[in-house]
Amino acid sequence: MELEPIPPAPFSESASVPPATAESTAAVPAPAPSTYTDRSTGLMIFGVLQIILGLLSALMVPLIALSAFLSRLAPGGAMRPGQYIAGSATYLFVAAALITLGVGSMRTKRWARSLTLVISWYWLVMGVLITILLTGALPVTMKAVMQAQQNTPGAPSAEVTTGVMAVILTILIVFIAVILVVIPIAFVVFYSRTDVAATCRHRDPVEPWTDRTPLPVLGASLVLFVGAMYMLVTGVSTPLFPFFGKYLTGIGASACFFAFAALDSYLAVALFRLKSAGWWIAALTVPARFFSMAFTYARADLMQAYSKMGMSDAQLQILQSSPFSRSHVILWWSLLSPVIFFGYLLWLKRYFKTPPAPSPVETIPAPAG
Repeated sequence: MELEPIPPAPFSESASVPPATAESTAAVPAPAPSTYTDRSTGLMIFGVLQIILGLLSALMVPLIALSAFLSRLAPGGAMRPGQYIAGSATYLFVAAALITLGVGSMRTKRWARSLTLVISWYWLVMGVLITILLTGALPVTMKAVMQAQQNTPGAPSAEVTTGVMAVILTILIVFIAVILVVIPIAFVVFYSRTDVAATCRHRDPVEPWTDRTPLPVLGASLVLFVGAMYMLVTGVSTPLFPFFGKYLTGIGASACFFAFAALDSYLAVALFRLKSAGWWIAALTVPARFFSMAFTYARADLMQAYSKMGMSDAQLQILQSSPFSRSHVILWWSLLSPVIFFGYLLWLKRYFKTPPAPSPVETIPAPAG
C-alpha cells in the first residue's frame, strides 16, 4: 500500500514563515549597538567621596560630645541634653545615608544613583541659602565680638584684630561654600548624565523601588520624609513650636511636632504613590504652616519662650547680644525653604492628574428564547 505524504500543519513554523529572500533580508534593520559610555569608574570615585563625607559626618558626634563637656566651663552654662541629642542624631543620620549611598554607587545600583541625585539637589538648594545667610551673618557677629573685646584691658589693636578676623572669615566662608555648594554641584552634574543612568541600568537591570515614581516626585517625597524625621527629633530634643502667634513649649509643643511628623510621613508615601489627595493636602498645609510661622515670628517673644524651656540668664544674654537674634533675621530667612518647597509642589501638579472616569459599559440584552 502506498502512503500519502502528510501535509504540513496549518500553524507550523514552516507554514507561517515564508522563505527568506534578498529583499526581505534587507528590509529588516539590524539592532543598533549600545552607544553609551560606561561610567562605572566615575561611580566608584563619587561613591568613595560619599563614604569619606559620611565618615567625616560621623566624626562630628564626638566633637559635639566634647563641646557639651566644655560648655560646662562657659559663662552661659552647660549645653542642654536636647541640643546634644539633636546634633548627634542629625550627624549620625547624614553619615549613615552618605555611606549607604556611597556603597550603592560603587556597586552601580540604580537606587543609589536616583537617591544621590535628588539628595544632591536638596543639598544644593539648602546649601545656597545657608551660605548666603552665613556670608552676611558671620561678619556682623565677628564685628560685635571684636567691639566687646576692645573694651577689655590688654586687648590687641583694632587693626591687628580686624586683619586676623578677615582672614579667618574668608577661609571659613570658602570652606562652607565648598561643602554646601561646590560638592553638591559636582554630584548633580555627574549623576544627571545620561551615560551614568545607562551604566546603572545596564549593570543593575532589576527595577528598584526608586523607579516606581518620577524622579522629581521622589525628591518631594524624600524631603517630606526627612522633614518627618526632623519633627520627631525636635519634638524630643527642643519642644518649641510656633503656633499662630505664640510659641508652644513642653508637652504641647512635642504633641504638635509628633502630629506634623505623622502628617509628613503620610504625605511622603502618598506623593510617592502619585495620589492626588496627597498632593492637595500638601498644597493646603504648606501655606498654612508658613503663615503660622510668619505670624509667630512677628508677634511672639522668642526669648521668653527660651526662658520657659529652662535657659539660664547667661545663655539668654548671649543670644540677645547677637544682632541677628534680636532682629530675627535667621528666623525670617528660614521661611524661604517652605516658600521654595511650595513652588516646587505647584510645579509637580503635572504628575498628579485625576484619572478619567470610566465610560459606562453598554448592556447587551440577552437573546430571546
